[in-house]
Amino acid sequence: MIDGLTGALAHIFTPLPFFYVVLGTVLGIVVGAIPGLSGAMLIALTLPLTFYMEPVNAIVLLIGMYVGSITGGLITATLLRMPGTPSNVVTTFDGHPMAMAGRPGRALGLGIAASFVGGLVSWIVLLLLAKPLSIWATRFGPFEYFTLILMAMVLIASVSQGSMVKGLIAGFLGMLVSMPGVDPSAGQPRLTWDWYVLNGGLKLLPVLIGIFAVSQIIGDIVSIAKKIERIETSLSGMLMSLSDWRRQAVNLVRSSLIGTWVGILPGIGASIGSIMAYTAAKNMSRAPQEYGHGSEEGIVASEAANNATVGGALIPLIAMGIPGSVIDAILIGALMIHSIQPGPTLFLTNADVVWAMIAACLVANVIMYVVMMGSVRFVSQVMYVPRTFLLPIILVFCIIGAFALDNTMFDVWVMLGFGVLGFAMERAGFPLGPFVIGFVLAPLMEEKLRSGLMMTAGSIEPMFTRPLPLIFLSIALVLLVFPFVRTWREARAVRAAATSAPSSGDRDPTR
Repeated sequence: MIDGLTGALAHIFTPLPFFYVVLGTVLGIVVGAIPGLSGAMLIALTLPLTFYMEPVNAIVLLIGMYVGSITGGLITATLLRMPGTPSNVVTTFDGHPMAMAGRPGRALGLGIAASFVGGLVSWIVLLLLAKPLSIWATRFGPFEYFTLILMAMVLIASVSQGSMVKGLIAGFLGMLVSMPGVDPSAGQPRLTWDWYVLNGGLKLLPVLIGIFAVSQIIGDIVSIAKKIERIETSLSGMLMSLSDWRRQAVNLVRSSLIGTWVGILPGIGASIGSIMAYTAAKNMSRAPQEYGHGSEEGIVASEAANNATVGGALIPLIAMGIPGSVIDAILIGALMIHSIQPGPTLFLTNADVVWAMIAACLVANVIMYVVMMGSVRFVSQVMYVPRTFLLPIILVFCIIGAFALDNTMFDVWVMLGFGVLGFAMERAGFPLGPFVIGFVLAPLMEEKLRSGLMMTAGSIEPMFTRPLPLIFLSIALVLLVFPFVRTWREARAVRAAATSAPSSGDRDPTR
């Protein structure tokens, strides 16, 4: 472990890899600070540029963007009450009231310090757990993998924004979109309708750029007339004192561990992590009445947790090839582009890439803290760039990125089509996360199921007789049923309350 980490750190601190980590982190911070843009969009747009890069350099660039984008959204959440990324929504509850009260520097300083601690704690857990978990996962058979992926997809749907039904529909739609192409078992084209361009299936890159980037561009065009209120950024109070560190120590560690744990669970993401940490901090606070009105504890809890999910989400990606978040699903695509198969054997086949990811996560967190503390006043001005100038440039890069994949206009039309689909899904309340993860995981899910059926002559009995598949199926069933039971119980309670209340037509007989 130590040899692998020190070797990776030594490589990253050579000029070119270090430049890529710094570049990725800075770009992530800048993009995260622009309302409407996101780390997922940035990484999806950058994928075509990594085609001809060394795999290690490409992955450290993308890891830097991942870390930077999560923290960059803190700026707009605090100054504009517009979270730069969904993971910063909870930060608006206390960050913006503190900024409006004349202490924007204090709010930003607390958030940046908490982000650094959260990233550091999750990195330690990543370092300690990734390799042992990958060794354990090598014992998985096809049915273990199939049921694990099934559980992950149900989990993603159950915690998605909006109803669980819409989350499930979005996930199944993503799986359906992944079906056209050559059947992996029979070797025959399926769902291509004799259209030869579909023989290779719908490629990951145009779908990702369309779903995340183009759909956001369409949404920004629709709301382009929205005005942005300016707040002057003061640096006063940005640095936390020793007493501040002592006062927030328990909150920092607790929130970081919550965020790390949530990140490990496939598909939940930073938004849920920050909500859970914020709720825990409020329930254990001596001054819960301050939450929502500029509480320092609330800012620390939210930012420590959402940054901690980054290291946590990398654990299932490295150890089992299961994305812990939407960005991790894109990172899996990046690895596949470089002919690297994520999963339990990654430490054996591409150990240099794995240790580079782990080392880059640490270095990017340090760079993020230094850059944010030193340039937050300048970065905060980026969010005021008129979108009328910004959106056409982004759209041009989207088209170039999709076309450069195979030099065909078909990929450009696929990108635009999925952009419209993504915009329509968001408007209808269907989450994009389950769709993307369903699209990424469905081929692996099908491959494992077919392998298992071939080994057992078509029998699915091992799913119910082996301990791990049975555990994964049971968890998936509970996750699937629980939201419906909860909704039914809430509806029954409402009906009971309505029937027990006196009718509005009743009158006092003594009157």
